[in-house]
Amino acid sequence: MTEQQFDVFLAHSSKDKPLIRRIYRKLADLGIRPWLDEEEIAPGTTFQSEIQQAIGRIKSAAIFFGPDGLGRWQALELKSFISQCVRRGVPVIPVLLPGVEEIPEELIFLQEFHAVSFQDSIEDERALFSLEWGITQRKPTRQYSASQVLGNAYAVPPPTSEDDLSSERGIDYQNLRNLLKAGKWREADQETYRLMIITVGKKEGQWFDRKDLEKFPCEDLRTLDQLWVKYSNGKFGFGVQKQIYVETGNLLDGEYHEENWKAFCDCVGWRKGGKYLVYSDLKANSSLSPTGEFPRFCRGMNFVISLDCFSSLAQRLVYCCR
Repeated sequence: MTEQQFDVFLAHSSKDKPLIRRIYRKLADLGIRPWLDEEEIAPGTTFQSEIQQAIGRIKSAAIFFGPDGLGRWQALELKSFISQCVRRGVPVIPVLLPGVEEIPEELIFLQEFHAVSFQDSIEDERALFSLEWGITQRKPTRQYSASQVLGNAYAVPPPTSEDDLSSERGIDYQNLRNLLKAGKWREADQETYRLMIITVGKKEGQWFDRKDLEKFPCEDLRTLDQLWVKYSNGKFGFGVQKQIYVETGNLLDGEYHEENWKAFCDCVGWRKGGKYLVYSDLKANSSLSPTGEFPRFCRGMNFVISLDCFSSLAQRLVYCCR
């Protein structure tokens, strides 16, 4: 008799059990079969041995983080479990429960995986939509009331009569907003560079370095990203690029990994046929451009961010836009 297969393993702290039971039921109602310890571990058997057996029977793993920490899962045990999942090609989905804003420091490597966040409550339909997507690896076709989901579960800001143009440094984003609204992607790209280089205290024509991006003001980064995402309908934006960057194997460690960087550039259209494209070769078309083609950090015809600095921007996005 073949062993029963499960769509997702629900790793969690016992203190979060009431919330996990509710998520378990929601997933089951969607036709997903979750593995939950109290449903699958018989009395008299050991927790660890059952976990080891379960790894070979699951198609994905959801790692839940609640306000009270890991519970019976110690950091080393969880790292071992995740490593086994990765070796077997099992998708790993970090899930932040209400009251949790970021992954614990001892498991910071999990930032490499796109997370699901139940920010407001366990009834967050957008988060459930993303969790279902991660488990099945297929974008759900169902609709829901808060359906601002795009690309790889990246949320498009809902349409509003006014845009949030907030800035920690008093930067005026109106011209950028107008260029994006008009679909003038190259002009908007160069205006983005101009505003960002001023924000970090440098002059036009200078390059960004890692420190500039690692300390870029969060409020301004969110404003820039939301404007790009909104007016491109999710085609362009730093957050969109960050997700593609991680999905092409790049690590959020501030280091430059050439082969993975090339894979990223191939995906966003900065490289074709093994050669990097010059700025004038970019399509700059919301219909024809690859997802993530812009922003490209350019002034005139010159790129103004070194290839090995992009990871610093991706790291900053994780921190600012979590």
